Amino acid sequence: MTKEERHLWYDFLKQLSLNVHRQKIIGKYIVDFYIASKKIVIEIDGTQHFEKEGIISDTVRDEYLKSLNIKVLRYSNYDINNNLESVCEDILKNFDGNV
Repeated sequence: MTKEERHLWYDFLKQLSLNVHRQKIIGKYIVDFYIASKKIVIEIDGTQHFEKEGIISDTVRDEYLKSLNIKVLRYSNYDINNNLESVCEDILKNFDGNV
């Protein structure tokens, strides 16, 4: 895990009452975090995700996950390092109030 993934894991996701999988294989992809009961993937994006190739790759990956009815939540390293509280609130908001 990257520094930002560890930060989100230890300071938030690990404390949830839900089963959160780290580095989960879904099809031919490895996602950062997967919450099967909510059908949510959480991805933490470094700078490579904002370059042309990264954007294209992420779009294809997200469409595949969407075809499986999995919602993808993406947050940048910057957001994890500087706005963790907002990221956590956004993740919880996507659980439809059921934790």
